[in-house]
Amino acid sequence: MAHLEVKPKNTAPWWLWILLSLIALGLVLYFINRYNSDTKLDDPTPDTSLSATASGGDTLATTVPNWNSVDFNSAESTDPNITDKDIRVRSSDAYMIYSLGENILFATDQNTIQSSSEAKLSQISTALDKDFKGAYIGVYGNTDSTGTASHNKQLGIERATAVKDWLVNQGHIAKDKISVQSRGENSPVADNETPGGRNQNRNVEIVVFRNK
Repeated sequence: MAHLEVKPKNTAPWWLWILLSLIALGLVLYFINRYNSDTKLDDPTPDTSLSATASGGDTLATTVPNWNSVDFNSAESTDPNITDKDIRVRSSDAYMIYSLGENILFATDQNTIQSSSEAKLSQISTALDKDFKGAYIGVYGNTDSTGTASHNKQLGIERATAVKDWLVNQGHIAKDKISVQSRGENSPVADNETPGGRNQNRNVEIVVFRNK
């Protein structure tokens, strides 16, 4: 009888199984990390600040306002604390806007507040302290289109900062409640081609959000 030789089955070497196991483990860890990253991106956590408390114990707004939501075409309004006719007052349900022309606050192309305008800023700071104590305040600098856009943007920042510093140092408004915004020449309210229009476009606007 012929002798049949049976060859054993070929088996993969041991190191190949270890390599495949490491690859599989790496893929599992990759997908776990990817899932965790996507979850963090989708987390709609709001941007909030520390809550402030008024002297009477009422908690004020804790969420920093969206400064881009301000409508500077809000309706004309009045404030019993404001008697100076150079101060323009507008309001909405969410905020009050106090405006002063830059020619009142500053000399031409300067960013130092003129002493003659301090009484006007004093009226505004009194209104802020009396009716909006602890509320968020945004100071916006606006310019005309004379000069370069970058120069006007910087000038708007410098003038808004000067008003902020005055409100903090002389008006005793909390520094951490005031932010500075510059719209430069980008939001004219009148025609920049005329002297009168350019004069209207040069102003500083103080926006205060009502306490919630």
